Amino acid sequence: MPGIDECLLEAMRLPGARGAALVDWTSGLALGTVGEAPGGDHETAAAEAAELARLAAEQRAFAPADARDDAAEDTEAADPPVEDLILSNRDSYHVLRFVRTSFDSSVFLHLWLARSDGNLALARIRLGEMAGRLVLG
Repeated sequence: MPGIDECLLEAMRLPGARGAALVDWTSGLALGTVGEAPGGDHETAAAEAAELARLAAEQRAFAPADARDDAAEDTEAADPPVEDLILSNRDSYHVLRFVRTSFDSSVFLHLWLARSDGNLALARIRLGEMAGRLVLG
């Protein structure tokens, strides 16, 4: 089971990977980074990505239908509120993959992919696998 550094290095082996980070979406702090940073600064990129993640995670409209029921909320407490977010622009993709943890599930993997060489479908599959194997704590 890989830790943060191993997971981020594995993410950088994906085609088109420019940078990767593990971010706490409640605080906006990067728990680990590798490669380039969008905008040139890993801490700023982490804080901005965390703001986007928080916006999606805290909206009931984006929660799974069964998590909206009062009865399901208690059993789903350890699950992240959304699976992933994808943001695309002219030259790149940003994939934010929420990670299930044994505590509060408030972390996500942020992968920055060059659009010209990146494979978005492969990145989503691999990030999901990495998120499932990641050991925190």
